[in-house]
Amino acid sequence: MKYGLIKVAAAIPAVKVADTKFNLAETEKQIAIAEGKGVEVIVFPELSLTGYSCQDLFHQQLLLDNAEQAVLSLLDFTRQLDITAIVGAPVAVGPLLLNCALVIQQGRLLGIVAKTFLPNYSEFYEKRWFASSQDLRPQRIHFAGHRILVTPDMQIFRTAQGAKFAIEICEDVWAPTPPSNHLALAGAEIIFNLSASDELIGKHAYLKSLLAQQSARTISGYVYSSCGFGESTQDVVYGGNALIFENGSLLEQSDRFRLDAQLIISEIDVERLRSERRTNSTFVNAQRPVAAGLAGITGQAGELGMRVDCLPPANPMREFTLTRRFTPHPFIPGTENMKDVCEEIFNIQVSGLAKRLVHTNCRTVIIGISGGLDSTLALLVAVRTFDKLGLDRKGIVGVTMPGFGTTDRTYRNAMTLMENLGITIREVNIAASVLQHFKDIGHDAAVHDVTYENAQARERTQILMDLSNQLGGLVIGTGDLSELALGWCTYNGDHMSMYAVNVSVPKTLTQYLVRYVAENSVDETSRRTLNDIVDTPISPELTPADDKGDIAQKTEDLVGPYELHDFFLYYVLRCGFRPSKIYWLAQNTFQGVYADGVILHWLRIFFRRFFSQQFKRSCLPDGPKVGSVSLSPRGDWRMPSDAMSTDWLNELEGLS
Repeated sequence: MKYGLIKVAAAIPAVKVADTKFNLAETEKQIAIAEGKGVEVIVFPELSLTGYSCQDLFHQQLLLDNAEQAVLSLLDFTRQLDITAIVGAPVAVGPLLLNCALVIQQGRLLGIVAKTFLPNYSEFYEKRWFASSQDLRPQRIHFAGHRILVTPDMQIFRTAQGAKFAIEICEDVWAPTPPSNHLALAGAEIIFNLSASDELIGKHAYLKSLLAQQSARTISGYVYSSCGFGESTQDVVYGGNALIFENGSLLEQSDRFRLDAQLIISEIDVERLRSERRTNSTFVNAQRPVAAGLAGITGQAGELGMRVDCLPPANPMREFTLTRRFTPHPFIPGTENMKDVCEEIFNIQVSGLAKRLVHTNCRTVIIGISGGLDSTLALLVAVRTFDKLGLDRKGIVGVTMPGFGTTDRTYRNAMTLMENLGITIREVNIAASVLQHFKDIGHDAAVHDVTYENAQARERTQILMDLSNQLGGLVIGTGDLSELALGWCTYNGDHMSMYAVNVSVPKTLTQYLVRYVAENSVDETSRRTLNDIVDTPISPELTPADDKGDIAQKTEDLVGPYELHDFFLYYVLRCGFRPSKIYWLAQNTFQGVYADGVILHWLRIFFRRFFSQQFKRSCLPDGPKVGSVSLSPRGDWRMPSDAMSTDWLNELEGLS
């Protein structure tokens, strides 16, 4: 376990029904492979040591004795191993036969968990052979050389490093109230499910949806292993489903209908799950009755019948290798649903702006159009809003305001786009007024400092605000989430507007949204213009162009690559990760793209700017929230403007 990530696996071993020696050998193979890959907990299918399909053979004492002998052998096999294995086997407890999960580590049988809900329909008649955990009374039994407590109480297992996991078996998760509901509320962060689910048309899709929802609802990791080819017999076929989820997101899955054994591995971020639970008031409130019932629990049964069992410590020198792939662009949807997500984002932006226009009875908006990404997106949102409200697009006043750094490329793109979209065009050159302002305040125009730059930004905002008074319209803000995180905006300049449609859209996503419109919603000329805008270097164009007339002031040269900053921003705001963990994740994610020193440099810049620029975010204009990350001071991000970044920056000092 490293930075809260625990490596887990779901195995689908080769199986021969009722052949415990063969099944044991195949189980040991999978455990050995997983141990070599650094897996900390591995789960096998339901009744994996005997096979699930034994039917009335479960009434044969020989099979039960062989299953217990297989467990004894497995205990001996794992004696020198750190990995925790969860295997399935029948266990006789007095007059009851239970369908159980056995938790094994370092040669010890640490727990026996019995199945609660037994199917008794169609091809599954488990009640013919097994009793439910609800039929069990707490008692100690001798099994596989251990005297162990078997109880109907739900059990949580805690690893030496503090991760908590629990178990449910197959049908349990299909119940109206799965045991995992109570287990998660009692503290279990990962649920392991040993299953034997046959294949039917449409069932696999339903299963994935069910597990995704259960993982999301309980804010947990969910590791599912269902038996494969070897179990298929008589009227049923098993396809071999192994699935690993984290808070509703699928991390890894097996290939169904394979004839050979499979093993899937991923890392579940327990630290992230804890953060999600702490900030989710619904989850916290749902814990109240459970917390009351488990007050003072120390490994004994509580009022609600819950036990916590601690696993022995593993080798502290064991190497941890991250195999899970983190997306370098966490704000960007997957390609399979890109179109739907982009459309949804536009609809949120459009609906927010439409409500503001209807509420204010306003039929005019003013937007500063620079030929850059952000103003382009704001314009596209305004156009679609006016079309939806049935308003004349001429009510959209696009104002281009050339200054000292405006290039022909951005000016041409701004004018072409406005003409093609059929809006009202205004052009106001700010050079003369800014020079007069420099004269008024005694600033040398040859000194291209922050005064030189911000004077232009504030002049443009003044023009837009005055036009809004003159025309009776609203100024639409164009700034995005990434700029707000870095404070890359001029206070009371482009920082201010009357409604900011891009306020929760990060820069990396803005590019996709504009390109989406280019490919789906406009004429050929506009498409070429929009694509060129996406390809134009990001710049505020506040300093003069170079000798060739190209953009000289490139934002990403000054504050760093936006794909890095958006990555940092996501894990700071969405997950609350510490700087060292974010750096580690970035190293693994951007390996071969950015050197470690480059990542570390821009991460320092990010934290320095993020803390120092909060005062700008404390007085943001309204704007629609489109994703799970927002910096609105009214609900999503409340931070003191004078908070110190010292501890965050100090943690980065020792990294390299």
